Amino acid sequence: MKTEKEIEQICEILRTAYSDVKTQLDYDTPFQLLIATILSAQCTDKQVNAVTPVLFDRFPTPDALAAAPLAEIESLIHSTGFFRNKAKNIQACARTVAEDHDAVIPQNLEGLIQLPGVGRKTANVVLSAAFGQPAVVVDTHVKRISHRLGLTRHSDPTKIEFDLMEILPKSEWNGFGLRLIYFGREICIARKPKCTVCPLFDLCEYPDKHR
Repeated sequence: MKTEKEIEQICEILRTAYSDVKTQLDYDTPFQLLIATILSAQCTDKQVNAVTPVLFDRFPTPDALAAAPLAEIESLIHSTGFFRNKAKNIQACARTVAEDHDAVIPQNLEGLIQLPGVGRKTANVVLSAAFGQPAVVVDTHVKRISHRLGLTRHSDPTKIEFDLMEILPKSEWNGFGLRLIYFGREICIARKPKCTVCPLFDLCEYPDKHR
């Protein structure tokens, strides 16, 4: 596992490389971010952003989405994949928010993960991006790179989240996950990482790294 100094170096290098980071999902309200994040499962942010403008124009609030014809929701989000399950999830989520929370998105992890279709990753995205609360988002990039850097030995996303929360300063939580996502898309790619241009090469424990 990494020393405190090495973790500081990793954070500094990532901050330098990706000084301005934010979620790539387009949204205007916490509700829209919540729905967009649910839709982003096994789908690119770009594809989600292609469908949400029409979806949110048609059903802009929890009440509107809760009352929408399911077939219409399915049609609007079809290109995001797994559209039938996603349509059921976002409508059930909207209905719960409308009926149990007066159409206001919960601003705590416990409340968010009780919503249909919402796990810890989705909840942490909303807490971090919509409400500015410290949260560590663990997606596939964060999981992969955390392993390669030796920041965790776990494969379960929740355990990885807690590992990162333990070793990172709280001030780094929001930005760190986002920076790893940017880094994972550009350099530390799953199948063919670009080790020759990696600024974290000397701090990486990936056994197949190469120059």
